[in-house]
Amino acid sequence: MTAPIIAPSILAADFSRLGEHLRQAANADWLHVDIMDGHFVPNLSFGADIMKTVDKLTDQELNVHLMIEEPGKWLDTYVAAGADAIIFHVEAVEDHVALAREIRGKGVKAGFSVRPGTPIEPYLETLNEYDQVLIMSVEPGFGGQSFMPEQLDKVRTLREYIDSNGLDVVIEIDGGINADTIADAAAAGVDSFVAGSAVFGKEDPAAAVDQLRELAAGAR
Repeated sequence: MTAPIIAPSILAADFSRLGEHLRQAANADWLHVDIMDGHFVPNLSFGADIMKTVDKLTDQELNVHLMIEEPGKWLDTYVAAGADAIIFHVEAVEDHVALAREIRGKGVKAGFSVRPGTPIEPYLETLNEYDQVLIMSVEPGFGGQSFMPEQLDKVRTLREYIDSNGLDVVIEIDGGINADTIADAAAAGVDSFVAGSAVFGKEDPAAAVDQLRELAAGAR
């Protein structure tokens, strides 16, 4: 397992003072960028232009989560906007391995995500095609939802498979992660933790990042 990775979601930042918010969370390991199209999920977020601005404001790794239909059509757009990793939903594609290979072929990390109702077992044997797996612990599309602890069963299944096969794949979790839930997620085997309001909703985002990292490390 890697050291705990804290990846604040910029969806929870105040876009009227985005630069300030990003500077306040400069101690985070990654930044999580949620792209929503209003079709695959019932919400719209922002697009590549905002991401380009974020890329100019920070040197942190940009982890781009495409909650969109036909994600393959948009790879070049988000690679050009500064993506360091692109995560797509397996529910939105027909051939997830082919898309993962295309992403890696563009020089960025490839990841896939599953909705809460999607089992993880069918994808275990293809994990070598990926750099990370994102487990949704809420229904994708809106922030501020309650953590779904039953999703940690997927994490445990992934952890066992990854470790027993010697794979270098990061397990990430997104949804309801905060100071009350992060320890359980870490104990189950999560490497990377996406947190929105638990970071950008705090008066001191940097202190919130440190607290989350310490709680995750202490639970392992």
